[in-house]
Amino acid sequence: MTIGMTGRINVLIIPISVKRNDILWKSILEDTFEDFLRFFFPEADDVFDFSKDFEYLDKELEQLFPPDNDHYSSKFVDKLVKVFTKEGRDEWILVHIEVQGYTDPHFADRMFTYSYRIWDRYRKRTTALAILTDDNKHYYPSCFEQSFLGTSLRFEFNTLKVLDQCDRKLAESDNIFAHVIMTVKIALKAKSLGQKDLFDLKIQLAKRLISQDIPKWKIGKLMDFLKFYVVFKDLDLEQSFNEEINCLTLKNHTTMGIDEAVIYITREEAKEEKASEVAKRLMMKNCFTLQEIAELVDMPLDFIEEVKDSM
Repeated sequence: MTIGMTGRINVLIIPISVKRNDILWKSILEDTFEDFLRFFFPEADDVFDFSKDFEYLDKELEQLFPPDNDHYSSKFVDKLVKVFTKEGRDEWILVHIEVQGYTDPHFADRMFTYSYRIWDRYRKRTTALAILTDDNKHYYPSCFEQSFLGTSLRFEFNTLKVLDQCDRKLAESDNIFAHVIMTVKIALKAKSLGQKDLFDLKIQLAKRLISQDIPKWKIGKLMDFLKFYVVFKDLDLEQSFNEEINCLTLKNHTTMGIDEAVIYITREEAKEEKASEVAKRLMMKNCFTLQEIAELVDMPLDFIEEVKDSM
């Protein structure tokens, strides 16, 4: 079903923005999980028992991939959720979700590896879903297969390519998760839009959110996702956006809360700003390589290169 770190050690650098988005995704998936299931599966209300709580098994999922396994550790948004079905009082299945933000030729392999390890651990039926948030129009992983001497294997999983989702249908949808997808689409458009156009799009979505009949706490979660996922390069526009939102929320008697994910992101941004200042001072001394500066301030090399380019 298809719906729409460097040195000599080979380590992949994960930019701050990617880490921020990972945190946002993990948070918003839990905050809107029931809506997420209904968005993905039109028959969700007939299949899942929403009267029972979901159980998030992220820690159990991490245990399936030891910390020293570099290919799988802390690089991807992954969720494993225990969901009860309507087949029986104690009958439940697992929902495995991956959010993939860039082209990876090994992604389907990874999805299969997760699948068989989850099966080996739980021996329960699992539905796997990949949310593709990249901007590559030709990247559509949806299965893993291999065959040799009469033995074959084919593993298929559900995919949602954000790039392909229709703006009109998303705007017209009464499903809260559609706002999450729309936010990601705006972030993708940000690469080709001017900052003023991006501001207008972001404000439009915020107004639409506030005007709808959505629980206030969910509006707060969705607004936090919009605010931190779609970032302005122009700090004045960021301030203008915040002021506009404050006016809108006061006018609509909507209270915005701050959850743990937002607190964490704010702390990370403060850390990033401090690291940038220290890095600039070290560069002016001309005594250190960029790699050495990266190690001294405990930030990725690409972050240090961006700081250098901004000087």
